[in-house]
Amino acid sequence: MPQSILFILALLPIAVVLVLLVVMRRSAKFAMLVAYATAVVLALAVWGQSIATVAGATVNGLVTALTLLFIIFGAILLLQTVQESGAIRAIRNGFTELSPDRRIQALIVAWLFGSMIEGASGFGTPAAVAAPLLVAIGFPAMAAILVTLIIQSTPVSFGAVGTPMLVGVGTGLANSDVVTQSIAPTTLPEYVVQLAVNVAMVHALVGFVIPLIMVGMLTRFFGAQRSFREGFAVWPFALFCGLAFTIPYFLVALLLGPEFPSLLGGLIGLAIVVPAARRGFLMPRTRFDFPKRAGWNENWFGRMQPATAAATTTAGERAEGNGISLLRAWSPYLVVALLLVATRTVAPLKAALTSPEATLAFQDLFGSGINASAQLLYSPGTILILASLLSFLIFRMSGSAYGRAWRNSAATMVAAAPALLIAVPMVQVFINTGRGSLESMPLVLAETVAGVTGGFWPLFSPLIGALGAFVAGSNTVSNMMFSLFQFSAAEQIGLTGLGTILVVTLQAVGGAAGNMICVHNVVAASAVVGLTDREGDVIRMTLIPMAYYTLQAGLIGMALISGGIWWALAGVWLAVVLTAMLFNRGRAMPGAVATA
Repeated sequence: MPQSILFILALLPIAVVLVLLVVMRRSAKFAMLVAYATAVVLALAVWGQSIATVAGATVNGLVTALTLLFIIFGAILLLQTVQESGAIRAIRNGFTELSPDRRIQALIVAWLFGSMIEGASGFGTPAAVAAPLLVAIGFPAMAAILVTLIIQSTPVSFGAVGTPMLVGVGTGLANSDVVTQSIAPTTLPEYVVQLAVNVAMVHALVGFVIPLIMVGMLTRFFGAQRSFREGFAVWPFALFCGLAFTIPYFLVALLLGPEFPSLLGGLIGLAIVVPAARRGFLMPRTRFDFPKRAGWNENWFGRMQPATAAATTTAGERAEGNGISLLRAWSPYLVVALLLVATRTVAPLKAALTSPEATLAFQDLFGSGINASAQLLYSPGTILILASLLSFLIFRMSGSAYGRAWRNSAATMVAAAPALLIAVPMVQVFINTGRGSLESMPLVLAETVAGVTGGFWPLFSPLIGALGAFVAGSNTVSNMMFSLFQFSAAEQIGLTGLGTILVVTLQAVGGAAGNMICVHNVVAASAVVGLTDREGDVIRMTLIPMAYYTLQAGLIGMALISGGIWWALAGVWLAVVLTAMLFNRGRAMPGAVATA
């Protein structure tokens, strides 16, 4: 079959998702069901896969989806526990004292705290932790999802203590004689360490403006004025936050390797920015807040109501929350951060939690050669549930209040389950189509694009990484799928040495950016705050920063390889994006008054 026809067919499942979710605004459940059916038909009829392979991939997807739902449940339970205890009022007051400005709160909670959690845990955990926290302090559900998904970019390559690099790229390039010979005398682990420095450098050059774009998106879509200008009004503080993370992030990658850039970058950033904010450093003179709730679009709401848990508790629950200090209120999240770091960095503990005895494994499903496994003790879900149980004691909660937290969490998780239970199996069927004479659907797409672009391949390399993350829901899996392909493509266009490193770098950077739009991240983040059937609207918004990120990474990659005009083009692209945003605005809400 001609490559062009295979390309069109391989594109169909992705096109179905984009058209139904983004264009037609259908629910994720429906879109992913149609995409799953499309992928199954193509896998059987065109790619020649057996029913056993499709069934094995589907079950593997179901196991993965259930592990994600476990994390979602833990995140919701912790937030519900904090709400029912009354501790959320102390957290809200702490942010109000630091700054009542929603832009500043988003920068600190989503960008810095979220990046630190990404470094510790990865796999969408920042959105699961930070999004409900933002809703609880007064953000619309959709706004909380938007800002926490936008930060799923720069820190992602070093999420889960470097998993996308160490496991994703390392596994993707392993057992290849071509790679071993090309990088000799450098070993593969040494190559990955060199690669990590370049990944951190490109991310820093692209991502230092993500906080500015994030607050611009916040005010454009959720401000009364519907203007990027309100967000850009805090540009000194936003860029300060960007640099406070990306500079330590790059230095940690340079000095310590790929395990800790995001984790330590976020922690150092918080240590720099929070004291500076308390002293009023670069803080805006005007305050931005969301319109009154009566004027909110109905699409903004989720099951979790903004800032109502603290305001509508009973007298008994208010008594439970009395006298909770800010440190005590934050203690559950400190417990989460500490346990995530300990379980990912203390070797004996990590070995015990990931041992075969602690792993639920399903080998050779239906004779397909596909395996599925789950490490529940190592999952962030276990840590989140443990933090909730400790919170019950820390806050001295009543049984009735804690029971409500469990019931509300279960109801929210059940509402999220259908979309994830369809989306992840679709991805697994899509990926596992390469078990025959034809390349898998993702590789068919990548090889066709590489053949068309030729010497300009580095410009498009991040887009392939983003595509991998979009369909697989993971930068790690995207790197596994495409790192060797990217390495080979670099050699085919005459690049060697640093050139191959830079092309694989762009794969990792694009794979991180793709997390902003990947379906199961959007579904999971939406589920945590109880927002259902609005995933397409979220993706429509996050496509904007994702487009900036992948093209800017490609331009910087071309500049690092070829120099010259490419640096100027990267500068022009950044200027065009920011200028276009600055002069873009929607229709202001009735009665809106400018605040910035």
